Amino acid sequence: MKKIFVNGYGTIGSRLSKFIKDDPEVEVVGVGKYSPDDKVTDAIARGFNIFVPKNKIDGFKDYKITGTIEEAISKSDLVIDASPAGLGYLNKKTLYEPMNVKAIFQGGESVTGEKMVSDLLFNSRVNYDDAFEKRYVMQGSCNVTGLGRILQPLKEKFGSSILRFDATLLRRWADLEDTKIEVKDTVEWTPKPHHGDDVKSYMGKDTPLYIRVFKVPSRQMHVHLMDIRFKNTAPRPSEILDVFRNEYGVAILYNANGTKDVRSFAESLKFSFKDTNMIHIHADLLEAAGDTVKLTYSDDQTGIVVPENHLLMQAMIFKRTRDDAIKHTEELFHVNEKKKLLEQHFCQK
Repeated sequence: MKKIFVNGYGTIGSRLSKFIKDDPEVEVVGVGKYSPDDKVTDAIARGFNIFVPKNKIDGFKDYKITGTIEEAISKSDLVIDASPAGLGYLNKKTLYEPMNVKAIFQGGESVTGEKMVSDLLFNSRVNYDDAFEKRYVMQGSCNVTGLGRILQPLKEKFGSSILRFDATLLRRWADLEDTKIEVKDTVEWTPKPHHGDDVKSYMGKDTPLYIRVFKVPSRQMHVHLMDIRFKNTAPRPSEILDVFRNEYGVAILYNANGTKDVRSFAESLKFSFKDTNMIHIHADLLEAAGDTVKLTYSDDQTGIVVPENHLLMQAMIFKRTRDDAIKHTEELFHVNEKKKLLEQHFCQK
């Protein structure tokens, strides 16, 4: 049995820990905490051992702490680094490399420049097998993960007949749990967003993808507006939908009034953390005109990367085929079941 340490217990770490704890093939050594707050109480209540930085251990004297983060890493086969953005690189240099342990990093890190954590940005739909021989891999962010689920199936179906992808990303301001972050009454834009380069790192540098990014005052998912230009007449909307009907982690919805509508349905069915763990193509907004397809889909922000981390973990420590990894991930996350329920509820009238 492989031993996993989740280094961080925030928005991603708390989700990952909950699901991986139920995986019979691994043992969760514990979770890492960097600040003494209510999340420590939550983690203890869920049965996790708590490990903290050696130099901060005095600050956790009011909690039952198992040991230091260094001790947890020494017991582990793989670390899933879910620490605050930017701290992953420091952890790699000061902890993971010196202690010779494999690690997965999250989207707040980088695969380029002086602070690159890996030379591989993972997307299970595109480069799953490439993670087999890697010691360090970065899991793409929620937006970057969602883009791969759209672009790769279209590339496989239509190939060089596609001229370009133009995507406008409407990013949620903060996650549902990030109540300390004020959702401001403004729309902000992002000069030189990283998302395009991140996607091209796994899709290929010649991918004709052009991206604009805006941050909107909402906590309820991201929305991507994508125009797909073809060399000749664009495929019919029904042909586009056929590409995605059997895609893992992609739901086709009708008659949703907005992202809150989808999130509220997930909450009513007691989906964990209100997550759907997928992207949702809004089929009643799909259009084809001349050489262009106009596609709109919502992206389940943090929730989408959690099963991705589980798939990546299986690639790195078990070298399991993608199909077999999806079967195992499905046992924990029930993405196909959620997809069926969503598509039944948001069906074409």
